[in-house]
Amino acid sequence: MICIHILNGPNLNLLGQREPNLYGNRSMSDFLVELKQRFPGHAIELFQANREDALIDLLHESAQKAHAVVLNAGAYTHTSLALGDAVKAIDIPVVEVHISNVFSREEIRHHSFIAAGCIGSIAGFGLESYALAVQYLVGLTQKKSGLQT
Repeated sequence: MICIHILNGPNLNLLGQREPNLYGNRSMSDFLVELKQRFPGHAIELFQANREDALIDLLHESAQKAHAVVLNAGAYTHTSLALGDAVKAIDIPVVEVHISNVFSREEIRHHSFIAAGCIGSIAGFGLESYALAVQYLVGLTQKKSGLQT
């Protein structure tokens, strides 16, 4: 069984309510049920933090408890050197995820401080961005460890 932690940053606890034109009408907890159904036999755990230090702590803890991380750092993606350093400091794969297409938004959102420490970035596919990241990480982790589904 592969364990993947999904870490969401500030304001992502409001998915389903917040700017539905950008983020859709579904809550992350509703989508998590679907994700777990799509990837049976794997542990997919969701964590959310509105504070930068809490998100960094979650990354550190994930390095000890999970095989991989899906990280949507929200606005901290574009502002936090500390979060970028935390991604680089852990030795499990991290995929950067964004629900909206950050490159079609304000220019400040075009730069990521976390991307350099991630194995890849997925943006603009709505909540499906998370599923794409999980799919990749499950395959990668199985390949590296010889685990089967």
